[in-house]
Order: sequence, then structure tokens, then C-alpha cells
Amino acid sequence: MNFSFTSKSGKKILVREPRIEDLDEALLFINELVEEDTYILINKKQTEEEEKEYLIGLIKSIENKDKLTLFAFVDGKLIANTGVERQKYRAEHVGLVGISVKEGYREDGIGTIMLNKLIQEARNTLGLKLLTLTVFSNNPRAKNLYHKVGFKETGVIPKSIYYKGKYIDQIMMFKEL
Repeated sequence: MNFSFTSKSGKKILVREPRIEDLDEALLFINELVEEDTYILINKKQTEEEEKEYLIGLIKSIENKDKLTLFAFVDGKLIANTGVERQKYRAEHVGLVGISVKEGYREDGIGTIMLNKLIQEARNTLGLKLLTLTVFSNNPRAKNLYHKVGFKETGVIPKSIYYKGKYIDQIMMFKEL
């Protein structure tokens, strides 16, 4: 699945599923997010071997229809990703959603377009009925994005994340498809 769009600021964005050839860009992307110390669970830089293993597993999961992941590129540079992972057994109708957008590309409409496409494909391609996610309670940008695309808050997991020297709550959200 490939598509492209123009961001609010006029950037040409190409969106597609990941490929093994994306290894260098994927490694740079995750390590820049870690270095920024942004709102992600990973807090240590990944090695090339770790990222290669992750990417190979991700591609296999996409082929098996257990995951759907979209990478966004500007001029060949990976600037955002979003994905949904099918849960197992009695919850196989449920998908766990995540998204990351690189610094310098936030607040440009990229996350909204990518999430809306992911939601559509989660329903149409994976046949999911419910999407869930968690978000750091002190991340208003992400919370606003999730509300904008139709997620609703359903609960809080108190002090479940240790971030920048403090325990932070996670907000649980869902969207019925």
C-alpha cells in the first residue's frame, strides 16, 4: 500500500509499508527519538542488529496480517511511523495502536492523515473491530490527535511510566470501528 499527500506546510509525504531496505532509516529514526527523549517507551538506542531483527519480525507480522505498519518519508528520510498490532485469542478483533513523528514534522497534519489511513486499513484489511492505545498523561499533543481521530478515554494506569525523573500516568483510550 502506497500513497502520498502534501502536509500543511507543503512537504511531499510518501507513505508505504516498511521494507528491509529501510533498515538504515529505521535505525536513525528510532535513535533520534530516543536521543530526543520524547514520549516513547524505548529509552535506549538500538543497535543495527536489534533494529534489523525488529524490522524482519515486523515485515513477517505484516505478511501474516498480525500487524499493519506505515512509514512516512520526506525526500527518502523516514519521518513518521504508525502501526496496529492484532491482539491474540479471544481479543483477536482488537488492535493496539502506536505512532511516532520525528521532531520538526509534528503539528503539520502528518499524524492525523497517517492515523486516519491506519484506522481505515485496520477495519478493511485486518477486520479489526476495536482499537486501543495508551498515551503518556503529560503529552497533550498526542491526546489531542487521538481525540481528533475518534479515540475516547476509558481509564488511567497510575504512575506506570518512569519518564524524566517522574512517575507518569498512562491514559487508556479506545475507538470502536
